Amino acid sequence: MKSKWLITGIIPLVLLLLVLGWVFKNGAGVERDPAAPIEVLNVEQIKIKQSGFELKVSNTGPETLKISQVIVDDSIWNFSMTPSSKLKRFQDGKVTINYPWVEGDPHTILLISENGIITEALIDAATLTPEFSWDNVLNYGFIGFYVGIVPITLGLLWYPFMKRLKKKWINAVLALTVGLLLFLFFGTLFDGFEIGAEAPSVFQGNMVVIICTVLTFLLLIGFDQYQHQRQKRNGYSPIGISLLMATGIGLHNFGEGLAIGSSFALGEAALGTFLVIGFTLHNITEGIGIAAPLLKSKPKLSTFFLLGTVAGSPTILGTWFGGFIFSPIWGAVFLGIGAGAILQVIFVITKMLMEDHKKNNEPFVSWMNFAGFTIGILIMYFTAFFVKF
Repeated sequence: MKSKWLITGIIPLVLLLLVLGWVFKNGAGVERDPAAPIEVLNVEQIKIKQSGFELKVSNTGPETLKISQVIVDDSIWNFSMTPSSKLKRFQDGKVTINYPWVEGDPHTILLISENGIITEALIDAATLTPEFSWDNVLNYGFIGFYVGIVPITLGLLWYPFMKRLKKKWINAVLALTVGLLLFLFFGTLFDGFEIGAEAPSVFQGNMVVIICTVLTFLLLIGFDQYQHQRQKRNGYSPIGISLLMATGIGLHNFGEGLAIGSSFALGEAALGTFLVIGFTLHNITEGIGIAAPLLKSKPKLSTFFLLGTVAGSPTILGTWFGGFIFSPIWGAVFLGIGAGAILQVIFVITKMLMEDHKKNNEPFVSWMNFAGFTIGILIMYFTAFFVKF
């Protein structure tokens, strides 16, 4: 009986494989050459050196392509390419162009295939690309430290003040935290879409962000439920919520580090004092949000150190990743994971607030909670003015 059941499942699968095999071998039945060759060449990175330009390219089209000509600023220019000028599908290559570029000037590079398909690469303002060195590693790391760890730690210092608040005010602070996180969630999601759009279209960067967000959210929800069943306890651990929140915010701050590091690498922005002040004001509220779930517990000093490190240190990693090895598709993955983690924390805190108000027979959307939620969103919105450039 069981064998018959297995056969009923195998027969449709075998027929499907036969149909697909026939289509792959014989085509869909319509034999018609395309009006123009289908070629997709992605310029993934441009390095500017003393001698000229170095482009990292990738063939993401369906067929092999060959780069036959390079034009720089309307002039045909000599170039060399490794491993060769012919790239198979999904093969990477490096185009080297010796060119007397001018500091601060824009330059346009056109890569022309043997079929006449043009791929354009733009340099908005030419400047030397920072090379990997221990000095640059330390400098980038220091930027990530005072943009990520310092403001979040300052926000955590509000804990003793918030600890003395009454219960209804504590719930209002938690509602404020939900507002902060909701702003961060959409900000992380949109940043992921922006970075994902820079990835080769074949990888569907925006869908990568959505998939990582949904899977991370569901995975964390499932793990949380498993932990509750295993430990047979009710409610949520305040330290666990804060740690999860710090992780989600940390992945969001990884995206900030990506922006800073890649901007330095491309020479498109200089991180001046004003921008540092802006990130500090924007990120200090994250520390307040992380401290909020701890108001109903008695955490140790080491807990605050751990939370500040988890939430802030990814900014350092982001500056390194963005400055030296930035990849749009991996940026989309990390930001998608960050958005999913933040969404899960929103779910947990909202559920915790609803259960608390239900136990005390109080309305969940009280005026104080609504005011806290609104203030949380507005704080993030207005402090974001300092970091948008």
